[in-house]
Amino acid sequence: MSFRLITILLCVEVLSRTATAQTVELTGYRPQPGLVAAASGGTVTVTWDGEQGQELQARFSIVDETPTIRELGVRRKSGAWTTLGRDLVPEFSATTGVRRAGHGLDHEHRWDVFWDAPLNHPDEVRRSASTFHSDRIEVRTDGARLEVSSPGLSMGSFSGGVRFTVYRGTNLLRVEAIARTDEPSVAYIYRAGLKGFSSGSLPLVHWREAHDQKRKRDASEGEAGNLEVLRARNRLAIAGGQAGSVAVFPPPHQFFFARELEVNLGYVWRRPEGGKTFSIGVRQGENAEGYNPTWAEKVFSLYNAPPGTLQRMPVYFYLSPDNPDACRAAALAYTHGDRYKPLPGYRTLVTHFHTAFTQELINSGSLDTTPPWIPMMRDLGINIAHIFDFHGDGHPHDPGPIRLKELQTYFEVCRRHSDADFLILPGEEANAHLGGHYNILFPKPVYWTMVRTRSQSLVEDDPKHGRVYHAGSAADLFEVMKREDALVWTTHPRTKGSTGFPDKIQDTDYFRSDRWLGSAFKALPVDLSQKRLGEVRCFGTLDDMNNWGKPKFMVGEVDTYKKYPDYDLYGDFNVNYVRLDRVPGFEDWSPICRALRAGEFFVTTGEVLIPRWGVEGEGKDRAVVAEVEWTFPLEFVEVVWGDGERVGRSVVSATDGPPFGAQHFRIPFDASGKKWVRFSAWDSAGNGAFTQPIHWK
Repeated sequence: MSFRLITILLCVEVLSRTATAQTVELTGYRPQPGLVAAASGGTVTVTWDGEQGQELQARFSIVDETPTIRELGVRRKSGAWTTLGRDLVPEFSATTGVRRAGHGLDHEHRWDVFWDAPLNHPDEVRRSASTFHSDRIEVRTDGARLEVSSPGLSMGSFSGGVRFTVYRGTNLLRVEAIARTDEPSVAYIYRAGLKGFSSGSLPLVHWREAHDQKRKRDASEGEAGNLEVLRARNRLAIAGGQAGSVAVFPPPHQFFFARELEVNLGYVWRRPEGGKTFSIGVRQGENAEGYNPTWAEKVFSLYNAPPGTLQRMPVYFYLSPDNPDACRAAALAYTHGDRYKPLPGYRTLVTHFHTAFTQELINSGSLDTTPPWIPMMRDLGINIAHIFDFHGDGHPHDPGPIRLKELQTYFEVCRRHSDADFLILPGEEANAHLGGHYNILFPKPVYWTMVRTRSQSLVEDDPKHGRVYHAGSAADLFEVMKREDALVWTTHPRTKGSTGFPDKIQDTDYFRSDRWLGSAFKALPVDLSQKRLGEVRCFGTLDDMNNWGKPKFMVGEVDTYKKYPDYDLYGDFNVNYVRLDRVPGFEDWSPICRALRAGEFFVTTGEVLIPRWGVEGEGKDRAVVAEVEWTFPLEFVEVVWGDGERVGRSVVSATDGPPFGAQHFRIPFDASGKKWVRFSAWDSAGNGAFTQPIHWK
């Protein structure tokens, strides 16, 4: 074979690898200022306005049947383009197991199981990497965002496509697999990233370890193909140098399935590919860790993938013309630096923590010892921490002497470690007499026992502790609730130890009373096809309770155990913004109870805030009004109502809004036959906030 023929054949091979896109479909594209797509041959070039006058550009095509970013660039206004990457290939992988029923839930309700660890059955575990057989690029405009999609993704039992999304006014690039499985009981985790970055353009990978120490490494250093897990603070790593940077991170909250420990398992990764190329992305670990690994391994439930649902598996990249430190700060702005933003007229409250505070300080030898979780919560911007001691620690079922002494110490350590800006509320997940798991919150320190012996009366005057209650039945405990103005709500409704609750107690006098606040919210389980965290279990419970009759509310809860300085808390938390002018003192925190009972609070992951909301109008012509602010581009707002039997909703798209925005919403609705209404707002990264229902006669 001649040299000329060999050369011709090689050229043909190269051309076949670089021009395999069959079609570019622009039917869903609508050009607009600051968000433009242009097709040429098999390539689509997207140019969009970013933050602070910056401009970004990405060129997409199909190479060897694989969707590819041919070039990724950024520039300051009217400046020269900085190339951040060329020939970048999306990669995904999934690790799957089998979801099981159990812990009181039957097969039909297996998706609500918490006590499940599918990866503990190694014969059922499958690990699958993505492959592509794409033949087209589809471009679609959705408000102020632009989506570039390609079909042809396969990943084990999953099949679907890949989507790249950019947002006008941001430097964000979202890359996601959107795929379904038809298998009946799939639980899974995923890994996602981009392959093909060059250390010539992005020489170092930067991250901060759990204790905030700065770390950096040559981006392409190491054995080719060896994935390095980075236990990065804030779930964030940055590849870059002085001429430009790329940050990588998962969605702040939707990425995390419920666990009872916030151990940082390493959610970002770097992998050298040989020569000067490397890959970066996000991942979930396959093993639980923590202070009690044997116990923790029983709670590693993964994501749900009901058959036929489109699971969205994203990774975020933040593109910057600046150095890694500036890039990091800009990316963290989307979570307010992993802090809950102060809001005038509100104080932040988090609840449901089994820290064993009392026993921990007794064991330390000093009640003045500061456990790690206190400064960690202060750093998050939390004003009120509602903790639940005596849950596997202490002697909650002691009839008197031991229990009362432990309560005395509990109240004292909470008082000592509280101040004008940070209050520790002594709560308890008592789980006695009333059914299911519940929290009881008194407005002040109250001495009580969960048992009542034959010789004990309901109320006793103790020479050391004053008034003491002994509750030996639901009637006893309800009487205590009324006398001491306590609030009670179901924790983790319809799952875990509250399987079947509050449904089973809906007709009891104590549930129907205004002492029973309602239930609790936590993103458990997580189904990445759903648009709302806790969409079925949590909001289903909230809406059902309000259709049963009396106003009931939903408190954001976290439900975790001990914490250590290397844990990463923010992604596992949600917070209640309670309408309070100040943090109450320890001796009387009744203003908190009054605000909760009045529904004067909203729950949020932190990125979406609802400072004001209400209902205007009379008769059938009414409207929900709300002030909303957000960081990630908003997705939609909605009004949800009930008539005593059914639930309806009006969803308003908000995709045309900018990032870091604020807007007054007014959503009219016909109130005929309706009894209550609530409002919520959700952003493009799965974060959200919701108000409490408003009832009318």
